[in-house]
Amino acid sequence: MIKIFGHTAPDTDATGSALIWAWYLNEIAKKPATAYVLGAPNTEADFVLKRWGYDCPEVLTDLEDGEKVVIVDTNNPAELPANIGNADIRQVIDHHLLVGGLSTKGPINVIMRPVAATATVMYSIMREPALDTMPDAVKGLILSCILSDTLEFRSPTTTPRDIEVAGRLAKDLGLDIPSYAAEMFAAKSDISHFSDAELLRLDSKVFEVDATKFRVSVLETTAPAVVLDRQASIMDAMSAVAKEDGVDQVLLFVVDILNEQSTLFIPNDAVKSIAEKSFGVPVAGDSVVLPGVVSRKKQIIPSLKV
Repeated sequence: MIKIFGHTAPDTDATGSALIWAWYLNEIAKKPATAYVLGAPNTEADFVLKRWGYDCPEVLTDLEDGEKVVIVDTNNPAELPANIGNADIRQVIDHHLLVGGLSTKGPINVIMRPVAATATVMYSIMREPALDTMPDAVKGLILSCILSDTLEFRSPTTTPRDIEVAGRLAKDLGLDIPSYAAEMFAAKSDISHFSDAELLRLDSKVFEVDATKFRVSVLETTAPAVVLDRQASIMDAMSAVAKEDGVDQVLLFVVDILNEQSTLFIPNDAVKSIAEKSFGVPVAGDSVVLPGVVSRKKQIIPSLKV
């Protein structure tokens, strides 16, 4: 049995891509496979699962030595099970920058393409009979992953291929993209039941820049005021989260999907300095608005300076 999973703090693309590839391996390649998640999916991913008739995949807590795995939507060992180095990695399908650090038992199939979603990569490498026999539920997952990772084509990570695939699938499914995306983003914006620490880890990745380790968190929402109203308590939680997670600083970007901008919280002088150096903006208070900045992968991480 092949275990398929994406990164920790699973979003729609990590969750959906594991299920998409499990369908492909089981039904098309005739290789037994099961999708897993590395933690509870976010609220948008949960909405997508229910919308297309899926139960949430089982949470994978660890791996036995030699277990066969396929990694999707990441290639970063820091976002994978601690024992990933002793697993039998069979394939990596991703759309992020190459981090390095994974070790495999032999040559493997690595597919990484510069598109906005791993699901776009998967659709693009599938051939007949997969494309002819793909059920609506799988098409719905692929469409959802693309709309999520492109912020309905607002993100600079969006490519013509993402738009083409999403349009084709929406037509097949009889869906209006703006209406469906609005439902997804409304689900993503519901953060009422998360604690401040949970919010900081909800959609978060750990990166190191010049020997400084960051937890870079984003909250993509159509209702930024809901997050901004909790700013004081969220900033109070940052130091505890940084200590617990072994990072130097927690950076939180509240992404306003509709206005295509981010608000970066400034909890201390170190983050203030990072914001000014990284984004070329003056910082006068406990937050700064970054017009046009919506993508962690393409705009935030490459810009970070200490």
